[in-house]
Amino acid sequence: MSKTPAFNPYLPSWEYIPDGEPYVFGDRVYVYGSHDFFNGYVFCMGDYMCWSAPVDDLGDWRCEGVIYGRCDDPMNKEGKMCLYAPDVTVGPDGRYYLYYVLDKVQVMSVAVCDTPAGKYEFYGRVHYKDGRVMSDNQTYDPSVICSGEGNFLYFGFAPCMINIPRYKDQDLQGGSVLQLEDDMLTVKEGPVVIL
Repeated sequence: MSKTPAFNPYLPSWEYIPDGEPYVFGDRVYVYGSHDFFNGYVFCMGDYMCWSAPVDDLGDWRCEGVIYGRCDDPMNKEGKMCLYAPDVTVGPDGRYYLYYVLDKVQVMSVAVCDTPAGKYEFYGRVHYKDGRVMSDNQTYDPSVICSGEGNFLYFGFAPCMINIPRYKDQDLQGGSVLQLEDDMLTVKEGPVVIL
């Protein structure tokens, strides 16, 4: 079997996927991240794209296309908000869950798909058992882990961010974690600050 030589950067020079999160699903590695534009006036202006490669040939990357568009979230129908760094996990039901934050609202949103790189559909907002949407100034850069011990959503700011002028008046306490019910939307426990 011939292998394609691997280079760094591994994506084409015209593609900008910062905050990349690689995951192995089946026999492929998938990379999810925010999507910048060349010479863009802000970060994270693009739709979520996905790139993948066979686990045994990390030089053979292919673009899976747009998996979730900026306008797919009901709060962003006009596409004026940016999609910050996402994370993806496989839920207890075998579906793929994409966690993300829009830049002007302080809620954690979720999209779902039956395949790792298919078209994700808006699923809902992370919320408490009474239906209140979890909303605070810490919902940023999600990371999700599903294991036999539960479904855990990590998020937050580094405390040193308070020195950045736009965050100066916010109560940023650090990284947090909460446990999700198996519906992947409802808070089971937490959140608690862990860092």
